[in-house]
Amino acid sequence: MSLVEGKVSSQELIGLEDKYGAHNYHPLPVVLSKGEGVYVWDVEGKRYYDFLSAYSAVNQGHCHPKIVKALVDQAQTLALTSRAFYNDVLGHYEKYITSYFGFDKVLPMNTGAEAVETALKLCRKWAYEKKGIAENEAVIVVCDGNFHGRTTTVISFSNDPDARKNYGPYTPGFVSIPYSDLNALEEVLKNKNVAGFLVEPIQGEAGVDVPEEGYLAKAKALCEANNVLFIADEVQTGIARTGKLLAVQHENVQPDILILGKAVSGGMYPVSAVLANDEIMLVIKPGQHGSTFGGNPLAAKVAMAALEVVQEEKLAENAQRLGEIFRREMNRIIEKTELVVNVRGKGLLNAIIVNDTPESSTAWDLCMKLADNGLLAKPTHGNIIRFAPPLVMTEEQLMECVAIIEETIMNFKK
Repeated sequence: MSLVEGKVSSQELIGLEDKYGAHNYHPLPVVLSKGEGVYVWDVEGKRYYDFLSAYSAVNQGHCHPKIVKALVDQAQTLALTSRAFYNDVLGHYEKYITSYFGFDKVLPMNTGAEAVETALKLCRKWAYEKKGIAENEAVIVVCDGNFHGRTTTVISFSNDPDARKNYGPYTPGFVSIPYSDLNALEEVLKNKNVAGFLVEPIQGEAGVDVPEEGYLAKAKALCEANNVLFIADEVQTGIARTGKLLAVQHENVQPDILILGKAVSGGMYPVSAVLANDEIMLVIKPGQHGSTFGGNPLAAKVAMAALEVVQEEKLAENAQRLGEIFRREMNRIIEKTELVVNVRGKGLLNAIIVNDTPESSTAWDLCMKLADNGLLAKPTHGNIIRFAPPLVMTEEQLMECVAIIEETIMNFKK
């Protein structure tokens, strides 16, 4: 294996993954070896703007010094105790995050999918022990086009064939309705066995699908009227991504159960969290749910630092301001081309719709050209390109990126 300045080449590293790794991803052929702020570098030293932010996990930017310091300091002190014992960090973190988001209790987990599973279990247990639904009869309502993870339970209520096909038998107890459809929600809530409504405030994986104005607030009101828990999956939309700390806050909604992950740790370490008030959370008793790594002192310290950065650097406000500029600039570009037909989003979670079929390679080819020009993004659902840079981006950097996108689109040939 040859070395380029003492390093293995991109092609050789891609070959290693292809040979020894499961083929469950189809990455852009870029091999990254360094990140700082809004930038990443490949192994050959080329610099790119990161316009995916690890699916919104690195909202605070790559290798943020405050979060790195929290990680290193705690790693040298105590990393893991399991929950068999108390540790001297977890209580501080639990107080911090519950105050931060306005809940009584937090149940700490590691990944977004684990947090979703936790919320589903919590909702069902509440349904049987508090609402009085007969055991094994609880129904949880979800939305078409959802993406809540890839565990067996979660893919059971996915309508994405790639996520679902040939993984059955599927977990029962879910009903799916169209996204952003209040009439469908009102109708399904007539079923007295409905325990919860699980929803993404914006469907990220579905191509940054933003619901109609007022949808979330009215959906919450419908849930309250029917004694149904409103469960917000803010794993991707939370932590300032959409221009508010939480996307539901655009409509002044406080969920009954809040699911967080990704940027809770600034991408530095797997940290997720489920938040709820006592009436809901305390149905789980010792031994009934847990995680060896959930709530470990390393995760707790990293998460506190990451959440402090969001407030100290006013990342929600920055995302709101830059998002408006970005969509304005994309609309300007769209007027000059037939290649892109729409831009949608909130804050710095946006997507452009490429004027071709989802089966075409046009969006992928466009992302390849963007990478050639120094900007990394990835298609979703075939003809949609998601744009989600770190929230530490400056207006000057954003306009450089707009120029790259414009040049790439205007010079693109199928």
